[in-house]
Amino acid sequence: MRAHIFHRLTYQYEDPVTLGEHRLCLKPRGQGFQRLLDHQLMVLPEPSQQRELLAASGDEILRLNFFGSTDRLCFEARSCVETRPAPPLEICFNGLEPSLPYPRGQLNQDLLGALEGWLPNGQHEPAAIDLTQEALMGSNQQTLAFLMQLIGLIQDRVKYTQRHLGPAWPAGRTLRERIGSCRDLAMLMVTCCRVVGLPARFVSGYQLLDPAPEHYDLHAWAEVYVPGAGWRGFDPSAGSEVNERYVVLATSSKAALTAAVSGTFSGPPQTESELSWRISVQEEQIPAKAANALIQAA
Repeated sequence: MRAHIFHRLTYQYEDPVTLGEHRLCLKPRGQGFQRLLDHQLMVLPEPSQQRELLAASGDEILRLNFFGSTDRLCFEARSCVETRPAPPLEICFNGLEPSLPYPRGQLNQDLLGALEGWLPNGQHEPAAIDLTQEALMGSNQQTLAFLMQLIGLIQDRVKYTQRHLGPAWPAGRTLRERIGSCRDLAMLMVTCCRVVGLPARFVSGYQLLDPAPEHYDLHAWAEVYVPGAGWRGFDPSAGSEVNERYVVLATSSKAALTAAVSGTFSGPPQTESELSWRISVQEEQIPAKAANALIQAA
């Protein structure tokens, strides 16, 4: 599938402010089951300095610095992305689906950061451990069955709701409140997968709906490192594995590092800011010849 994505974010300040450094995660992933064909970014006011960097997750991040004062900050990203389905998980194991809990010592050392718990001592929240054990018992300790069982339990225990402001909640709060946004559910799934030795990380991006909604929002889901299959996306909000209708912007072991825009400003005391955004998507069918080339290039 090919998608043309327009994403605008505008910050309006009630008084002129001085902008600090800003960090942008607005450039879609250009690897794996997703190919970035074009990306253009407009920023107003124009930055005095910008620096591209490759994050620990492999995502391309942009850091911006500004000079002078302004009462408005606007970002407009236009991207063209091609996506394709991932190979079915069942065929990736060659009959040797890993059982759980997965031995930590058999993982590549690069993945250990995606196993840490969120509590200060690196441990996992007790409520998340209980939910994980329930999913494990109902799956005969098989990886794919566990992931589907876990998603089913999350949907059963937590009512999905939209929540535009604030960071992702820790797993314990989501289970206690029994309600959560897509990022809260994603964080809960990440936590539970880590409990059984499956590295997991938080993902921010777009879910391309059919039919398209009047207004799009950013979406969040989980990526789980499945031994034998690599990083694969799972969306507990939708109750399924991620398919070609998802576009990844950023991934991280810490949800805060996937924010589309993060930064600081300074101005008169108690200066308030207002955020508005618009996301629109135009889909385009890929010609058969181009689709074959995309698969062969993978």
